[in-house]
Amino acid sequence: MSKQQRSAHNNKNSKHGKAEGAKPSGPAASSRPKPSGKPAYSREDSKPATGRKAASSKERPNPKAGKAPHSYNQKRRSTSNTTNAEELKSGDIIIVTIKRLGINGEGIGYYRRKAVFIDGAITDEVVKAEVQEVQPKFIKAQLLEVEKRSPHRIEPPCPVFGICGGCQIQHISYEGQLAAKTDIVREAFNRYAGLDNLRFKPILGMEHPWNYRNKAQLQLKRQGREVIAGLYEADSHSIVDISGCPIQHPKVNEAVEKVKSVLEELRIPLYKENGSKDGVRTIVVRHGFQSGELQVTLVTAGSRLPRQDDFVRMLRLTMPEVSGIAMNINPKKTSLIFGERTITLWGAENMQESLSDLQFALSPRAFFQLNPQQTVKLYESVRAAAGLTGQETVIDAYCGTGTIGLWLAPYAKEIRGIEAIPEAVEDACINAQRNGRTNASFHVGQAEELLPRWVKDGLRPDVIIADPPRTGLDPRFLETILRTKPKRFVYVSCNPSTLAKDCKVLLDGGYEIDWVQPVDMFPQTSHVECVIGICRDDT
Repeated sequence: MSKQQRSAHNNKNSKHGKAEGAKPSGPAASSRPKPSGKPAYSREDSKPATGRKAASSKERPNPKAGKAPHSYNQKRRSTSNTTNAEELKSGDIIIVTIKRLGINGEGIGYYRRKAVFIDGAITDEVVKAEVQEVQPKFIKAQLLEVEKRSPHRIEPPCPVFGICGGCQIQHISYEGQLAAKTDIVREAFNRYAGLDNLRFKPILGMEHPWNYRNKAQLQLKRQGREVIAGLYEADSHSIVDISGCPIQHPKVNEAVEKVKSVLEELRIPLYKENGSKDGVRTIVVRHGFQSGELQVTLVTAGSRLPRQDDFVRMLRLTMPEVSGIAMNINPKKTSLIFGERTITLWGAENMQESLSDLQFALSPRAFFQLNPQQTVKLYESVRAAAGLTGQETVIDAYCGTGTIGLWLAPYAKEIRGIEAIPEAVEDACINAQRNGRTNASFHVGQAEELLPRWVKDGLRPDVIIADPPRTGLDPRFLETILRTKPKRFVYVSCNPSTLAKDCKVLLDGGYEIDWVQPVDMFPQTSHVECVIGICRDDT
């Protein structure tokens, strides 16, 4: 996933295909109802924050970090902990002890046995909060004051933390982030699978948890003559400038600034500017950590880019390292960033990049992991979970551009990848040929339809690997696994809730979980990736 977003047809089937670029959406199956409004990052990216930086101990909330509590200086009704939760009203003040973090990075405590969600609060803190919403099963409240401070609370280094919606937990030390993410996974398995004694391997974190993102997808607006590129503020349609974002690689930030400068100088129109339905909607910049190449794509609402030749010429002059400039056309009113048509304006159609000894050619819409350093750790965890000896037939479901299957190919007899996006399969086949992985083939189709067909034709896979989108595995796919009974199943997930629910189905069907390996693919956000080794013992 992001794991990424894609069209409604493909969103449930793949996260690794060409349509990776979507306007970000948050985790599915959250432990609380999802907020409304425009999200910021995609799956591989991040769930939007709730538009507020946490308050320091005994301090009012910082207005720069989001919307301050409504009528903070007005007198509000305080309540005691003897007040029945059903009697609470919006504006009441409550004291809550935070027990854990939720899947969206919010603090979760309890008031008279009813769950309370408080953005910006941290595990083990005692906080004062203003009730915003009272529902039959939960309460939403806004942090006012930290009465007992967590030792993991720090000052967020980013000036727009809590506003841009890209990160949720910069106010927690990295040690605290890793512990909280492990607890999020534990809680999901406890809640949705009834398991509290799983074997957890220590979470795989980063030595330097900054500057790790190799790609930016930023929305545009104009203020005067200046072009602003950024993310949507939480629960709004306002774009927040994220120049110099500390989780983006510096080369990505630098490239975004140069693209903005050229758009400004040439006065190229933006989408919805002055009511126009044409114009540039989004800047997409990708940097090859290993190759050093830069790929720039403008997503436009129309098929014509004013002053196109001047744009290409100026961008090449200011960015000599750029390897390709493209324009993707997306005329639809949709949450997806990319449209179906991409035109190369100049240079190579694909950007070159590598992971370890694997070489990849990446078209503008092709999915590639956003954190290459952690991707190696993730894929090595998949290899360990698969337990390959060189004799196995492996199914790589939701395979996208084939990165996992190609990683495992030297250790297996045969790899068969399944992906719903045709362009992604084309990329996977090219990548297999390029890397000499002659035992790997990739096929267009939906995993829940193609795998049963293969099984009916006599295929008996030894290992099945699935890396689905946030929505988890299709019930038909789970049924096929239980009917096929592969010895090993490896589940790669970016959503602990759907992961635990799907694992419960497999456990009820005779499988056992060997271990859980959390991987921190996206530091400073509440997202956590997991690799689950699942086996079947029919002896």
